[in-house]
Amino acid sequence: MSEESVVIARGLTKRYGGQAVVERLDLRIGGNECFGLLGPNGAGKTTTLRMLIGLTPPDEGLLEVLGHPIPREARRMRRRLGVVPQQDSLDPDFTVIENLRTYGRYFGCGAAEVEARLPELLAFANLEHKRTARIEELSGGMKRRLALARALVNSPDLVILDEPTTGLDPQARQLIWQRLRTLLGAGRTLILTTHYMDEAQRLCDRLAIMDHGRILDMGSPAELIDRHIEPHVIEVYGPGLSEWSAECAQQLAARTERVGETLFCYTGDEKPLIATLLGRGGLRYLHRPGNLEDVFLKLTGRDLRE
Repeated sequence: MSEESVVIARGLTKRYGGQAVVERLDLRIGGNECFGLLGPNGAGKTTTLRMLIGLTPPDEGLLEVLGHPIPREARRMRRRLGVVPQQDSLDPDFTVIENLRTYGRYFGCGAAEVEARLPELLAFANLEHKRTARIEELSGGMKRRLALARALVNSPDLVILDEPTTGLDPQARQLIWQRLRTLLGAGRTLILTTHYMDEAQRLCDRLAIMDHGRILDMGSPAELIDRHIEPHVIEVYGPGLSEWSAECAQQLAARTERVGETLFCYTGDEKPLIATLLGRGGLRYLHRPGNLEDVFLKLTGRDLRE
């Protein structure tokens, strides 16, 4: 991450119907950083992104993106911005290469400039063999790669990605992750939202966890895990769980949490707990390190958001 800030937000606030959906948000994102914005549905992530790209004006606060005050200079800023929306916005009437050409013209790129970039963009998306294919002929992973390539047609300094791998199979997700790392290696700044905690943990240099329009905590994935979660997590389930919990878990774990038929035991020393499980008929367990999903659920709760 460079010292130059690509995004600076101070006291950023947006209200709808008198209710704040983003409330006094302070944010600073450096150059060549992958920054994640995580939160349950309704946390304020989408509104925050819309303010960052100049589509939704804030009611209060100061916002600067790529050195431009927003929303006053949003149009100028967007010339240096690439956006990969959550929903497919590819033009179904055009082929792969026509989608790239048309999008380039939206940014005022000359025809020769766009044509010169097409081989690089197609190679980046691994779609050279699909250059003349129509959108309905593409798989879900191909469409996401094309959306990412299309967002790069203007050589942006900042790329914003809204849930870039939702609905993709593991192979397609891995390929998207490789491409995003390539962008970071080329010096670009990425801001992404995702509901996949493993994706955020793999890709993000830093991230903010939001809920109810506020940032609950911010830091690198490792910092957040160390700050909020014990080193070891043991998930226990099966017949006799309640008895084992009362006899052993409550005494040996730093804390426990019952979710349905599973007991989550958080501890700094896993060995005494595991020793009580060995040979305990019927009980099954999974021992793993604390992770970002544990942090997310601890801070935002386990209640379903719809």
